[in-house]
Amino acid sequence: MSNFLDELRWRGMLHNHTEEIEEIMNQQHIAGYIGFDPTAPSLTIGNYIQVMILHFFQKAGHKPIILMGGATGRIGDPSGKDKERDLKSYEELDNNLDHQVRQFESLLNFKEGPNQAEMVNNLDFYRNMNVLDFLRDVGKSINISYMLAKDSVKNRLEKGLSFTEFSYQLLQAYDFQCLYQSKNCILQMGGSDQWGNITSGTEFIRRNLGAKAYAITTPLLTKTDGSKFGKSAEGNIWLDPELTTPYKFYQFWINADDDDLPKFFRYFSFKNKEEIENLEKEYADNKQQLKKILGEELTTRIHGKEAFDSVMTVSELLFNKKCNEDFLRKLTSKEWKTLAGEIPSTRVNSTSLENQLSIIDFLSEETGILNSKSDARRAVQGQAISINKNKVTDIETVINKSHLIGEKYMMVENGKKNKYLVEIQ
Repeated sequence: MSNFLDELRWRGMLHNHTEEIEEIMNQQHIAGYIGFDPTAPSLTIGNYIQVMILHFFQKAGHKPIILMGGATGRIGDPSGKDKERDLKSYEELDNNLDHQVRQFESLLNFKEGPNQAEMVNNLDFYRNMNVLDFLRDVGKSINISYMLAKDSVKNRLEKGLSFTEFSYQLLQAYDFQCLYQSKNCILQMGGSDQWGNITSGTEFIRRNLGAKAYAITTPLLTKTDGSKFGKSAEGNIWLDPELTTPYKFYQFWINADDDDLPKFFRYFSFKNKEEIENLEKEYADNKQQLKKILGEELTTRIHGKEAFDSVMTVSELLFNKKCNEDFLRKLTSKEWKTLAGEIPSTRVNSTSLENQLSIIDFLSEETGILNSKSDARRAVQGQAISINKNKVTDIETVINKSHLIGEKYMMVENGKKNKYLVEIQ
């Protein structure tokens, strides 16, 4: 049996834990859970930290439980927030939850076995409970002074905290009790900002059931520059390819700060301690290669080998000067779509190309790639314009349907850096 806590320690992923849990986990397999509220349309790289915890937990022979917050998502967790959350509609939360459930099914092992992953929706705990039942059966279990002492509450008292968010702690504690009773789940895990909520659950179980439950938390991951992990200049890094393309996902790792690499490898790679340390020694003077290795592992794991191959194809097209028209003609429709998300794109009507457009009119009036006919003329005369990787040198050149690849696409370049995708509608 591999040691789960030792795995977290060398990876720098262990922040705090109740002491007795280590001895118990060394002696037997247990069930443990992490909760996820469906307040976003997809899981993010930030959520994936906790998925990795569940992965290592399962790999050590224990049973991971994913608790979907069908109920708690309707309330809003005050932990780590400096102001009241905007409540989502029930319809939006339900749609988010359904989508995230499908994502989880591809991230953990749900196949048959003693430690197969299991998914539970905490809305089932409250569906038939009215407010009087809640106040009587749940609200009486922990006193106000205990709840006020938690950082998630203390940090919000001056700025304002509604009773709705104040009650979140009770719901999370009761969730733990329900899983303890129904699934023999004795452990709750989460980020370090969840310590107060989790220990409320262990106290809840002690008072109500006279039983012992346990807690483990991981550090909140931040980047070297102090910014929040999981975001880029464009916003969240989603695990959904429709929200963050596989190309942008890969680029997130490629553009990581060199100083963040050791932490990122330990948090997100399936490679073991020896493999990671050997890679760091081998590429001590080539951090970019390390980023490529990590980017490949994660992009392939999250989006699949085919998506990663497409990312590599588009990267080759954008950055390799030796690419030619033959390379363009081998692109799949998915790769063209990826390319359209990475360079400026414009659409033109197919009838325009039936009229034998002059290159000057095409660049200026039809596509707007250049601001005027005179700018277009200067660009062609200066040999700055390429169509499908072929240099245009004659201002009398005409553009027609023969320039289309797959009867739909055309790539135009103005100089070395300005690339445009033209799509026919």
